[in-house]
Amino acid sequence: MMIWFGSHWAFWQAGLMWIAMLAFWILVVRVVYAFVTSGPPRTRNRDDADARHILDQRLARGEIDAAEYRRLRDLIDSDGHHPTTWPPERAESPLR
Repeated sequence: MMIWFGSHWAFWQAGLMWIAMLAFWILVVRVVYAFVTSGPPRTRNRDDADARHILDQRLARGEIDAAEYRRLRDLIDSDGHHPTTWPPERAESPLR
């Protein structure tokens, strides 16, 4: 039959197909990588929340008093800068 006459692929067409397929898969991999690595920025908030949680637990267990709790909480909130006076004044705890 004459249907297939002259309708085969030339060498450059097959090469172009392979290049396009390779470019497509590279694009897919890069897009997936971009979505996976573009989560929320990693900040210290999570560490601060963990430290705050531990501090709350220590207060609840009675390991520290309210004044010590406030001093440590302020220390956590101030990004680790130590207060100018040391040792802090110990006030009578209303919890004891």
